[in-house]
Amino acid sequence: MSEFIGTKLTMNLGERSYDIIVKSGSLENLYQFARLDRRVAVVTDSGVPAQYAQMVADQCKDAHIITVPQGEASKSFKILESVLRQMLEFGMGRGDLVIAVGGGVVGDLAGFAASIYMRGIDFINCPTTTLSMIDSSIGGKTAVDLGDTKNIVGAFWQPKLVIVDPDTLSTLPRRHFINGLAEAVKASLLADPELFAIFENGDVDAQIGEIICRSLRFKKNIVEQDETEQGMRKALNFGHTIGHGIEAVKGIKGRRTVGLYHGECVALGMLPMIESKALQKRVRAVYRRLGLPTRTTYDKEKVLAEMLHDKKAQSGQITIIKVPGLGCWRAETIPVEGLRPLLGIEE
Repeated sequence: MSEFIGTKLTMNLGERSYDIIVKSGSLENLYQFARLDRRVAVVTDSGVPAQYAQMVADQCKDAHIITVPQGEASKSFKILESVLRQMLEFGMGRGDLVIAVGGGVVGDLAGFAASIYMRGIDFINCPTTTLSMIDSSIGGKTAVDLGDTKNIVGAFWQPKLVIVDPDTLSTLPRRHFINGLAEAVKASLLADPELFAIFENGDVDAQIGEIICRSLRFKKNIVEQDETEQGMRKALNFGHTIGHGIEAVKGIKGRRTVGLYHGECVALGMLPMIESKALQKRVRAVYRRLGLPTRTTYDKEKVLAEMLHDKKAQSGQITIIKVPGLGCWRAETIPVEGLRPLLGIEE
C-alpha cells in the first residue's frame, strides 16, 4: 500500500489541468495544496463524520460549513437551492471556493452548485468514501436528480484539485467500503487485468491504495481523451444502464432504507454485459469474495421502464457497453427492446 499512498496524478484537459493527490493525512494538510485565503463553503452531509468538514474549515481564513441530509434524496432542486442560498448569504463572490467533503452525493451536489453560482466558481473535491475516491471524484460530472431520474440535470465542471485521503475510510461502515469497490472491479474488467488479480487473490484492505490509484489512473486516461462523453468515455457506463434501472426500483434512497446501494446495483448490472461465461463465473466468485451481491429479485418490467428513461436512450436506441473478455470492451447501439433479453425478460 505504501508505494501508492503518496501518489500525485495530473488530469490534463487541453489548456486546463488539476492535481489528484492520494496521500494519507492530506485532508488535514489541504492548505499545502490549495489557496484557502478566501471565503470557502465546505459542503458535507449528516452521514460524514463532522470532524472532516471541521478539519477543512479550520484551515480556511473564512469558512462556512453547509451540512445537507445524508442520502441520494439530497441531490434535489430543493437541497440545491438551500446550498446556493447559504452561499449567497455567506457573501460568496466570483473568486471564492466550494469544497466538497463526503461521498458521491456531496461531490455531485457541491460541484453542480459551484458550476452555476455566479456562472461558475472554483471547486475542490475531498472524497471520503471508497466509491467517490475510486470514481465520482474526478472527471467533472456534476448533477442533481429530477424525481427518480438520476443525474439528469447537471454540468461538466472540473474541480481545481482532488484530495484523496485514505485515512478517512477508517470511519466508513464495511458495506459502504465494499460498495465502492464495484467501480474498481468495473475498471479492472474494462482495462486492467492486474487490478482484477487483486480482487481474485489479493488483500483488498492492505492494497486499497493500489486499488484507488489504478482505478483513478484508468478513469483519468479516459476522461483526458473524451471529457464530455462523445465517444470512449461511454465505457465508464459499463454496468450502469441496468444498474441504474435496478437502483431506481430497489435502491436505498429517500424514505427507502432497505435495499441496494449504487455500487451493488452496478455490480449486478455488469454481469449480463460480460459475454464470456468463464469470465462471468470468475466475476461472480470475486463478488462473493468481496461481499457484493451476485443476484437479486426485482420486477423486470419496472426496471426496464426505468432504463427507458436513461439519458443514454435516444430515438428508441441505447448504447450499451459489453465486455467480451478481461481487459477489453466495445460499445454497441441496440434498440431499447434489445434490453429485454439482457434482463431475462421472455419475448
